[in-house]
Amino acid sequence: MTAETIYDGDLRCTSVHIKSGSKIISDAPIDNRGKGAAFSPTDLVSVALTTCILTVMGIAARDRGINMDGAKASVQKVMASGPRRISRLAVEVTMPAQKYTEEEKTLLYKIAVECPVAKSIHPDIDQEINFIWT
Repeated sequence: MTAETIYDGDLRCTSVHIKSGSKIISDAPIDNRGKGAAFSPTDLVSVALTTCILTVMGIAARDRGINMDGAKASVQKVMASGPRRISRLAVEVTMPAQKYTEEEKTLLYKIAVECPVAKSIHPDIDQEINFIWT
């Protein structure tokens, strides 16, 4: 078992990571009758994508002696209706000021767009992943 989620009531859930005990609170968003007081379930999909991108890039970077400490990723989630769903995830990865070679840039980009979460998201969801090399 990976995690357990409990419905706390009032459109809020608490998810617990079994191995570590780490917790995530989620709330329904304001535009869907919630309080918007925490990540919504669809926000968590967005964050799963950005954390996966940075994690797999970090693995590849560490294995090759590339320093990417301080890299960050932001995501914009676009919702659609009929049925309500995520229609687009636009990710912007900002890399720290380092002298990356073109080969390293190509490698890290390829790893980002092929991360496990990106490959697990339904193909109807438009994914746009852009890099800023500072």
